[in-house]
Amino acid sequence: MDQTTVWQYGSNNPDNADNLEAIREWWGNLKGIKVDWQQRLLPQDANPHQLNWEPQKFDETFAIVNPEMRGITLYWYKPDSTDERNMTPAKLELDTRHQQLYIYPQSQQQVVVRVTIPEVRYETVEIHDPHMAVGKNGLLLLFRDKEQLVDIKITLSPEKLQQLKEKLL
Repeated sequence: MDQTTVWQYGSNNPDNADNLEAIREWWGNLKGIKVDWQQRLLPQDANPHQLNWEPQKFDETFAIVNPEMRGITLYWYKPDSTDERNMTPAKLELDTRHQQLYIYPQSQQQVVVRVTIPEVRYETVEIHDPHMAVGKNGLLLLFRDKEQLVDIKITLSPEKLQQLKEKLL
């Protein structure tokens, strides 16, 4: 399923204005969020998604300050900086599934900038010797750790219950 929103300067696409508004909202919501900021040269025949986005020397990670769009220009500050930065794009591609914005600057058409919210990291909760309860049909499991005051409630589909039984045997 394609979850990419594209805005392009001068496009006749009837969704262009709505797409810019969606990107404006995403950009504004980055306030205080740590992002990965990467810039790559874009060969003429290259798809930016096929470029090497592995971390490189000049890539940066920082919490973006006061991100906003005025007109079509993106504005932001880096932490501990009084200099407002900006970039006017020729094209923007927002991949909402991977939380990545590709910026194609008007001033440097051979460059693409990728701003990414780093991958979601799962929190691990460890409980030892919990109290357990199982629903009558086995589709509900409850694990309680009275020391940490943590309840973990798990609702399973019949298929997941079967998988759990197989893995426990």
